[in-house]
Amino acid sequence: MSVKGLAEREVTADVAFWPLRYVATDDQLARAQGSIESSRQTVLAFLDTHGIPPEAVEVSFLEVQDKLANAWGNNNPTGGRYVINQTLMVNTENVDAVRAASQDVGSLVKQGVVLGGTYGGPTYLFRGLNDLKPGMIGEATASAREAAEKFAHDSGARLGGIRTANQGVFQILPRDRAPGVSEENQLHKVVRVVSTVEYTLE
Repeated sequence: MSVKGLAEREVTADVAFWPLRYVATDDQLARAQGSIESSRQTVLAFLDTHGIPPEAVEVSFLEVQDKLANAWGNNNPTGGRYVINQTLMVNTENVDAVRAASQDVGSLVKQGVVLGGTYGGPTYLFRGLNDLKPGMIGEATASAREAAEKFAHDSGARLGGIRTANQGVFQILPRDRAPGVSEENQLHKVVRVVSTVEYTLE
Protein backbone atom coordinates (compact mmCIF):
# COMPACT_ATOMS: atom_id res chain seq x y z
CA MET A 1 0.00 0.00 0.00
CA SER A 2 1.38 3.39 -1.05
CA VAL A 3 0.37 6.61 0.70
CA LYS A 4 1.47 10.21 0.57
CA GLY A 5 2.22 12.54 3.47
CA LEU A 6 2.28 16.34 3.25
CA ALA A 7 4.21 18.90 5.30
CA GLU A 8 4.00 22.67 4.83
CA ARG A 9 5.61 25.64 6.57
CA GLU A 10 4.98 29.32 6.01
CA VAL A 11 8.25 31.26 5.83
CA THR A 12 9.44 34.80 5.20
CA ALA A 13 12.21 35.65 2.76
CA ASP A 14 15.55 36.38 4.40
CA VAL A 15 17.34 38.21 1.58
CA ALA A 16 16.26 40.71 -1.07
CA PHE A 17 17.79 41.68 -4.39
CA TRP A 18 16.51 44.84 -6.04
CA PRO A 19 17.88 46.26 -9.29
CA LEU A 20 17.18 49.98 -9.74
CA ARG A 21 17.84 51.11 -13.30
CA TYR A 22 17.81 54.77 -14.27
CA VAL A 23 18.60 56.71 -17.43
CA ALA A 24 20.07 60.09 -18.43
CA THR A 25 20.18 61.59 -21.93
CA ASP A 26 21.81 64.72 -23.34
CA ASP A 27 23.51 66.04 -26.47
CA GLN A 28 26.65 66.63 -24.37
CA LEU A 29 28.32 63.59 -22.80
CA ALA A 30 29.56 65.55 -19.79
CA ARG A 31 26.05 66.78 -19.01
CA ALA A 32 24.65 63.26 -19.36
CA GLN A 33 27.33 62.01 -16.99
CA GLY A 34 26.45 64.76 -14.54
CA SER A 35 22.76 63.80 -14.72
CA ILE A 36 23.44 60.12 -14.15
CA GLU A 37 25.65 60.91 -11.16
CA SER A 38 22.95 63.18 -9.74
CA SER A 39 20.41 60.36 -10.15
CA ARG A 40 22.79 57.93 -8.44
CA GLN A 41 23.14 60.21 -5.44
CA THR A 42 19.36 60.69 -5.30
CA VAL A 43 18.77 56.93 -5.39
CA LEU A 44 21.37 56.30 -2.68
CA ALA A 45 19.83 58.98 -0.46
CA PHE A 46 16.36 57.51 -1.08
CA LEU A 47 17.55 54.04 -0.09
CA ASP A 48 19.37 55.35 2.98
CA THR A 49 16.22 57.08 4.26
CA HIS A 50 14.49 53.69 4.02
CA GLY A 51 17.15 51.96 6.10
CA ILE A 52 19.26 50.58 3.25
CA PRO A 53 22.85 51.83 3.71
CA PRO A 54 25.28 52.48 0.82
CA GLU A 55 27.30 49.35 1.65
CA ALA A 56 24.26 47.25 0.66
CA VAL A 57 24.25 48.84 -2.82
CA GLU A 58 26.63 48.48 -5.74
CA VAL A 59 26.74 49.43 -9.41
CA SER A 60 25.90 46.29 -11.38
CA PHE A 61 25.52 47.79 -14.87
CA LEU A 62 26.66 50.87 -16.75
CA GLU A 63 26.13 51.51 -20.45
CA VAL A 64 26.87 54.62 -22.53
CA GLN A 65 25.28 54.81 -25.97
CA ASP A 66 26.14 57.30 -28.70
CA LYS A 67 23.20 57.42 -31.10
CA LEU A 68 25.41 58.80 -33.89
CA ALA A 69 27.55 55.66 -33.62
CA ASN A 70 24.53 53.49 -34.34
CA ALA A 71 24.70 52.36 -37.97
CA TRP A 72 20.91 52.01 -38.06
CA GLY A 73 20.28 55.43 -36.54
CA ASN A 74 19.98 58.79 -38.23
CA ASN A 75 22.19 61.85 -38.21
CA ASN A 76 19.63 63.86 -36.26
CA PRO A 77 18.96 61.88 -33.07
CA THR A 78 16.06 63.15 -30.98
CA GLY A 79 15.96 63.13 -27.21
CA GLY A 80 19.72 63.56 -26.79
CA ARG A 81 22.71 62.08 -28.57
CA TYR A 82 24.11 60.29 -25.53
CA VAL A 83 22.10 57.81 -23.46
CA ILE A 84 23.52 56.52 -20.18
CA ASN A 85 21.91 53.58 -18.40
CA GLN A 86 23.03 52.64 -14.91
CA THR A 87 21.73 49.98 -12.52
CA LEU A 88 22.26 49.90 -8.78
CA MET A 89 21.78 46.48 -7.19
CA VAL A 90 20.50 46.32 -3.63
CA ASN A 91 21.53 43.16 -1.79
CA THR A 92 20.38 43.03 1.82
CA GLU A 93 18.87 40.83 4.50
CA ASN A 94 16.64 43.75 5.55
CA VAL A 95 13.73 42.56 3.45
CA ASP A 96 11.20 44.78 5.22
CA ALA A 97 13.19 47.89 4.31
CA VAL A 98 13.32 46.83 0.65
CA ARG A 99 9.61 46.16 0.60
CA ALA A 100 8.82 49.58 2.07
CA ALA A 101 11.20 51.34 -0.31
CA SER A 102 9.80 49.55 -3.36
CA GLN A 103 6.32 50.76 -2.48
CA ASP A 104 7.63 54.34 -2.31
CA VAL A 105 9.61 54.26 -5.56
CA GLY A 106 7.33 56.88 -7.09
CA SER A 107 9.07 59.48 -4.96
CA LEU A 108 12.21 58.94 -7.04
CA VAL A 109 10.30 59.99 -10.15
CA LYS A 110 9.11 63.10 -8.33
CA GLN A 111 12.76 63.92 -7.60
CA GLY A 112 13.62 63.76 -11.29
CA VAL A 113 15.03 60.24 -11.56
CA VAL A 114 14.09 58.63 -14.88
CA LEU A 115 13.65 54.95 -14.17
CA GLY A 116 14.62 52.53 -16.94
CA GLY A 117 12.03 50.72 -19.02
CA THR A 118 13.05 47.33 -17.65
CA TYR A 119 12.52 48.37 -14.04
CA GLY A 120 11.10 45.55 -11.95
CA GLY A 121 10.37 44.99 -8.32
CA PRO A 122 12.56 43.25 -5.77
CA THR A 123 13.36 39.56 -5.76
CA TYR A 124 12.89 37.89 -2.38
CA LEU A 125 14.68 34.62 -1.57
CA PHE A 126 14.49 32.19 1.33
CA ARG A 127 17.82 30.55 2.19
CA GLY A 128 16.85 28.60 5.32
CA LEU A 129 15.55 25.49 3.58
CA ASN A 130 18.23 23.15 4.94
CA ASP A 131 17.28 24.04 8.51
CA LEU A 132 13.65 23.05 7.84
CA LYS A 133 14.25 19.78 6.01
CA PRO A 134 14.69 17.35 8.95
CA GLY A 135 11.58 18.52 10.79
CA MET A 136 9.44 18.67 7.67
CA ILE A 137 10.49 15.20 6.53
CA GLY A 138 9.43 13.93 9.94
CA GLU A 139 6.07 15.68 9.64
CA ALA A 140 5.46 14.33 6.14
CA THR A 141 6.36 10.79 7.23
CA ALA A 142 4.02 11.04 10.23
CA SER A 143 1.26 12.33 7.93
CA ALA A 144 1.79 9.38 5.59
CA ARG A 145 1.64 6.91 8.49
CA GLU A 146 -1.57 8.48 9.77
CA ALA A 147 -3.16 8.04 6.34
CA ALA A 148 -1.89 4.45 6.12
CA GLU A 149 -3.24 3.57 9.58
CA LYS A 150 -6.65 4.93 8.67
CA PHE A 151 -6.66 2.93 5.44
CA ALA A 152 -5.62 -0.23 7.28
CA HIS A 153 -8.28 0.29 9.95
CA ASP A 154 -11.02 0.89 7.35
CA SER A 155 -9.99 -2.22 5.43
CA GLY A 156 -9.79 -4.44 8.51
CA ALA A 157 -6.07 -5.03 8.12
CA ARG A 158 -3.08 -4.34 10.32
CA LEU A 159 -0.39 -1.94 9.21
CA GLY A 160 3.01 -3.53 8.73
CA GLY A 161 6.44 -2.05 8.21
CA ILE A 162 7.73 0.37 5.61
CA ARG A 163 8.67 -1.27 2.33
CA THR A 164 9.96 1.81 0.50
CA ALA A 165 10.00 5.56 1.17
CA ASN A 166 10.57 8.58 -1.03
CA GLN A 167 10.85 11.94 0.70
CA GLY A 168 9.90 13.88 -2.45
CA VAL A 169 11.11 17.26 -3.67
CA PHE A 170 11.00 20.39 -1.53
CA GLN A 171 9.13 23.24 -3.19
CA ILE A 172 9.09 26.92 -2.31
CA LEU A 173 5.77 28.37 -3.43
CA PRO A 174 4.09 31.78 -3.15
CA ARG A 175 1.90 32.07 -0.10
CA ASP A 176 -0.60 34.20 -1.98
CA ARG A 177 -1.48 32.72 -5.35
CA ALA A 178 -2.17 35.45 -7.90
CA PRO A 179 -1.99 35.38 -11.69
CA GLY A 180 1.28 36.81 -13.00
CA VAL A 181 2.90 37.05 -9.55
CA SER A 182 5.83 34.68 -9.08
CA GLU A 183 7.19 33.23 -5.86
CA GLU A 184 10.35 35.35 -6.15
CA ASN A 185 8.31 38.56 -6.01
CA GLN A 186 6.56 37.64 -2.77
CA LEU A 187 7.98 38.25 0.68
CA HIS A 188 5.94 35.45 2.25
CA LYS A 189 6.24 31.92 0.95
CA VAL A 190 5.21 28.33 1.66
CA VAL A 191 7.70 25.47 1.80
CA ARG A 192 6.11 22.14 0.86
CA VAL A 193 7.26 18.54 0.66
CA VAL A 194 5.26 15.43 -0.19
CA SER A 195 6.65 12.08 0.95
CA THR A 196 5.55 8.79 -0.59
CA VAL A 197 5.73 5.78 1.70
CA GLU A 198 4.85 2.18 0.86
CA TYR A 199 3.70 -0.03 3.74
CA THR A 200 2.92 -3.69 4.01
CA LEU A 201 -0.49 -4.80 5.22
CA GLU A 202 -0.91 -7.83 7.46
